[in-house]
Amino acid sequence: MTADVWVGLDLGTSGLKGVAVCSDGAVLARGHHAYPTAHPEPGACEQDPQDWLAAVVGVVEQLRVDVDPARWAGIGLSAMLPTLVTVDGDGVPTGPAITWEDGRAEADGDRLRELADEESLYRRTGQWVDGRYLLPMWMRITETDPVRAGRTTALWAAKDWLLHELTGVARTDPSTAAGFGCYDLETAAWDQALAAVAAVPALPEVECASTLHALTAAAAARLGLPEGLPVAVGAADSVCGALGMGANAAGDVAYVAGTSTVILGIWGEHVVDPSHRFLVTPTSEVGTWGLEMDLIATGSAFRWLAGLVGVAGERELLELAAAADPRHAPLVLPYVGAGEQGALWDPNLTGSIIGLHMSHTAGDIALGLVQGILHESRRCLRTLEALGFDRGPIRVAGGSVSDPWFRQMLADASGRVVLAPSDGDSDASAVGAAMVAAAGRQVQLPLLGTTSSTAPTPGESVRWHLLAQRFERARGLVGHG
Repeated sequence: MTADVWVGLDLGTSGLKGVAVCSDGAVLARGHHAYPTAHPEPGACEQDPQDWLAAVVGVVEQLRVDVDPARWAGIGLSAMLPTLVTVDGDGVPTGPAITWEDGRAEADGDRLRELADEESLYRRTGQWVDGRYLLPMWMRITETDPVRAGRTTALWAAKDWLLHELTGVARTDPSTAAGFGCYDLETAAWDQALAAVAAVPALPEVECASTLHALTAAAAARLGLPEGLPVAVGAADSVCGALGMGANAAGDVAYVAGTSTVILGIWGEHVVDPSHRFLVTPTSEVGTWGLEMDLIATGSAFRWLAGLVGVAGERELLELAAAADPRHAPLVLPYVGAGEQGALWDPNLTGSIIGLHMSHTAGDIALGLVQGILHESRRCLRTLEALGFDRGPIRVAGGSVSDPWFRQMLADASGRVVLAPSDGDSDASAVGAAMVAAAGRQVQLPLLGTTSSTAPTPGESVRWHLLAQRFERARGLVGHG
């Protein structure tokens, strides 16, 4: 039987998605397995890596039902970033994984930027390192949990740990390494001086995303797969998501919606911004870079508000918003995820509702939140335009953009055509991971199939220009200037 199917596994914030992609580009099977997040104290967001492994087992089992493992040519990995796993000499976690949503290390992020000279740190790493990066997370552990710190011999990201469980090797890729806070983009190597500032133990070796390693006998038996099956090192979910939706050439823009939303512009040279409005993330292609802005609370904000107003979830909340009158919606500053990492990079930003009164309905408030998130999306896209990106199409996938109404709102807010997979949600990061694995064998998978195209509504640019002015006045009013 011909091995012509590539599998992508995407370790997300709330669950793992998997796809099986044929060499002709057809998605033959999909799988999903959720896992919990623990909140043992305010600001804490922790997960058990064993839950991730159980999710891999569950998703692989789902994929095997539809696609004979004899056809599997390889597996690619994608994962949320940054998420810290501290391990001992055998690769066993010394404590729970600390996810990117964890907000307890902000003071350590401030201290690291001060010790390392924040402007120099940004120029070297392309990152405005705050408490959500792995080095500050580690600094907090050394202060608050010396027993765990003493047992730890290496720091890995989530994907690195999963790769080790599958192949027995400890490796990372450049896009994931960027989330540590000490990866020098110019030298393509760890900055040992920065690592020393945070007293970091061993770090994984950095390899190209498409580098392949063999599935171990133990992992193969657990998953019901052939021993030696190639497993690619893989890349960050933002990079794989952009690749999976076809944003892979200089000037392309990807909008990857989920718990958070990543806006990633592909660029052919390494540039940094004097105002550090974007991060610089190496893509899976050597010599190309992702200029990245991350809106921390989007899907999570929709689910939070849905719970408050008593509807089932994000989809139902968007239905309420779509039915509301834009002229009546309050202004909602959408920074409800303990800060922001979009073009406004500020961990101290907080959400606000401006102009709220008792005539407002749940739908009005939902629409206000949507407009707030789209205003920040518009700001990020304008930042890329100022750098030299044209107003070409935005390629979107995931979460909120599976809703046609939301895509129309994004097109109107940005003044750009929005391109989406025909089924709305393509599992783009998992598809991108499969493409990275195929590249390890010099196989180029075709881009995703038929897309829907949403053009801006004539005349809406004026409304969004006026709305943007109102948002900026509101930010000044509540001290977010």
